[in-house]
Amino acid sequence: MKYLWIFLLLFPAVIQIHAGELNAKVSVNSDRIQSPNKNVFTSMEQAMNRLINETQWSGANLAQNEKIDCSFSLTILEQVSDNSFKSELFIQSRRPVYNASYVTPTLNYRDTKLEFEYRENQTLEFASTTVDNNLVAALAFYCQLILALDFDSFSTFGGSGFYRDARNMATQAQSNAGWSGWSAFDDNRSRTSIINAFLDEAVKPYREFWYTYHRKGLDEMAANPDRGRTTILNALPVLKDIRNVRNSEVLLQMFADCKLNEIVSIASKATAEEKKNTYDLLRNVFPASSGDLEPLRK
Repeated sequence: MKYLWIFLLLFPAVIQIHAGELNAKVSVNSDRIQSPNKNVFTSMEQAMNRLINETQWSGANLAQNEKIDCSFSLTILEQVSDNSFKSELFIQSRRPVYNASYVTPTLNYRDTKLEFEYRENQTLEFASTTVDNNLVAALAFYCQLILALDFDSFSTFGGSGFYRDARNMATQAQSNAGWSGWSAFDDNRSRTSIINAFLDEAVKPYREFWYTYHRKGLDEMAANPDRGRTTILNALPVLKDIRNVRNSEVLLQMFADCKLNEIVSIASKATAEEKKNTYDLLRNVFPASSGDLEPLRK
């Protein structure tokens, strides 16, 4: 359960409780589809919005101003048949930084392998024990992942229950042979690979680092920017330590997509030596992203 005392500390004006933990903006882009009937996509967007925002994903009761801001952008790539679609899903989430107007990203991920069936005016419903639609399964998986990342950022291992729920979803989905995006064997960026990475005992130091980065680093920067920045930069070697862990590749790539630009911005105000050390470390861990690190060489 989320540590509500933290939220009460950060956001004291809490009165009314609302169902659902997410405050999601949902969109469906069907520009690539030449179809005389676009109503199905309007219906799809509305059904997705209700599923994501109105489902109670956990036992946590969050007030409106505590809900997790996020977005789900579905792009339809191909209409295979009247009710069958190939798509990609872009998911983002963010959380506020204490005593600041700044919000920090917690997820920035593009899922390129989502095929599903949907009929116009179909209701999308989630049940933890039985899921019969790949779109529902994928959306539920990412809702649980968003919650896990958010809770982990406020409390060490606070998101463990949500990671387990996401793994349960992945296990159920894998039993449906025709569902795309869940294979754990031939796709190291599949949903199953993602959740296996987060639940691998060998990458627990990464989840501890995630808490340190947000709660002891970013949340401290309003009161003491130098202390918060130093805490973050001193914690970065964990990324190098877990690089050789078998399941860490997708996790590190997700971190780079979400946080690399932010770290560069934070480190840009550090000393010359700190900037050099940060550049060398991150370039070693993320060689494909060396261009993003160039500001640290100035």
